[in-house]
Amino acid sequence: MSRLVVVSNRVADPRKASAAGGLAVALGEALSSDGGLWFGWSGIITEGGAPGEGAIHTRQAGNVRLVTVDLCREDHDSYYLGYSNGVLWPVFHYRLDLADFDAGYVAGYRRVNQMLARKLVPLLKPDDLIWIHDYHLIPLAAELRALDCRQRIGFFLHIPLPPPLILAAVPQHEWLIRSLFACDVVGFQSQADVEHFSSYVGQEAVAEKLDAHQFRAFGRRVHAQAFPIGIDVDEFAALTQTKEARETHAHLRKEYAGRHLLLGVERMDYSKGLPQRLKTFRELLKKYPENIGSATLIQIASPSREALDTYAGLRQELESLCGAINGDFGDLDWMPVRYIHRNVSRRRLPGLYRAADVALVTPLRDGMNLVAKEFIAAQDPDDPGVLVLSRFAGAAEELREAILVNPYDTFGTAESIQLALQMPLAERQRRHQQLLERIRSHDVHWWREAFLSALAECVPE
Repeated sequence: MSRLVVVSNRVADPRKASAAGGLAVALGEALSSDGGLWFGWSGIITEGGAPGEGAIHTRQAGNVRLVTVDLCREDHDSYYLGYSNGVLWPVFHYRLDLADFDAGYVAGYRRVNQMLARKLVPLLKPDDLIWIHDYHLIPLAAELRALDCRQRIGFFLHIPLPPPLILAAVPQHEWLIRSLFACDVVGFQSQADVEHFSSYVGQEAVAEKLDAHQFRAFGRRVHAQAFPIGIDVDEFAALTQTKEARETHAHLRKEYAGRHLLLGVERMDYSKGLPQRLKTFRELLKKYPENIGSATLIQIASPSREALDTYAGLRQELESLCGAINGDFGDLDWMPVRYIHRNVSRRRLPGLYRAADVALVTPLRDGMNLVAKEFIAAQDPDDPGVLVLSRFAGAAEELREAILVNPYDTFGTAESIQLALQMPLAERQRRHQQLLERIRSHDVHWWREAFLSALAECVPE
C-alpha cells in the first residue's frame, strides 16, 4: 500500500487535529490510519539565516512522521507575507486593488519552494502518494519533478481560482499554471474554479481538453476536478452536546429570550465582506424597524495577519461601524451589535451556532467556507436556524437551499435577512433537512477519499 505524504504550509499533530478543525481533521485521519509523512514550514522564523536554507526538524506523532523546515526572515517576508499573502491571496479573491506587485516577491516564493523540494526528496519512497495543499506551494510539484521525482503528485487549491483576465494580473502567472501540469491530479473547491482553469489553459496554453477532467499542455496530462471540501458532520453535531456547547447555548437562549439572534463567525479578512455585512444590518434596522430592540447581531472576527496595514485598517473600519450602529440604534437594555475580536473556543462554537436564528455567511469571495456547513450540522432539526449565504462562496454551489444573496447589495441582502427572520417553521425544517443531506453526502471523508482515489488511479507520465 502506498504511503501518503502530505505537504502544506503549516503542519499539525494528527493526535490533536480535532481541536484544530478543518484541514487538520481530514489529513490527520488519513495519515493516522496507515501512517505517513506530513511536511511543511515549522512556523519558526530565524533572524540572519541564509535565504534558501533552513534547519529541518523531525518528530513522531503516533505512526505519523512530522518533518518541518525553518525559514529565514528574508524568505518568510517574500514567500509568505509577500507573494503568497500580498499577491496571490488578494488576486485570487478578486482584489487587484489590494495586491502588492513587488517584483522581488516571486523570486523568494520560488526559492522557498525549491528549498522545500530539496528537503523533501530524500524523505520520499518510490511508491509514495504526494498530496500538496494550497496557494503557498503551487510550484512545488514542478520543483520536485526537476529533482527527478516520479511519484504520483496531487495538488489541492483551497482558495478560489479567478477567471483568466484576473489571473493574468499575477506576476509569473504563466509559470504558476504551467507548474500545475507537473501534477497528476489538481483539485479545486468548485466547478466554477474548474471552468476558470479550463478557460485559462485553453486561452493561454492552447491546452487540449481530452475529456471532462483531462487536459494536455506543456507536454503533460493533468486531471483537474472539483472536490468540494466538507466537515465531519457527526463529529461536529456531537460537539453540540459537550458541556461547553450546552452551557453556551443555554446562556445565549436565556440572555436573548424573546429576541432574534443573528450570527457571523470568521477570521478578520477583507474577503469576508464584514463592512458590507454591518452596513446591511444597519439597513435591516432602518427598513424594518420592528427589529429594533428585538434583533442582535453577534459578529466574531478572529485576529488574522494583524501586522499588515490592510488588516489594521479593516479592524478600525469595523469598530467604527459597530460603534455607529450601537450609538444610533442601541438603548440601555439592548445593543444591536456585539462585536468580538478574539478567538472563540471550537468547543463553544456549536452552542453558539445552535442558539442563532440566522447565520450570516456573506463573503465577497471564498473558496468554500466551512462555517456554513458547521452551522447546518449544529442545528436542532426540530427548530433549525436559517443560513443566509453569499453566492460568491464556493459552498453556494452545493447549499442551494440556503438563502443566497449578493453581499455587495446591502438593500437586497437586508430583505433576504428579513425573510429569514420571518420564515415559517415548516420551511425552515425542509430547507435544513435538505442542506443536512448535502453536507453528509459530501463530507470531509468523501473529500479525502475522492481525491486520493483519483490520485491513486492515475497513471503517471
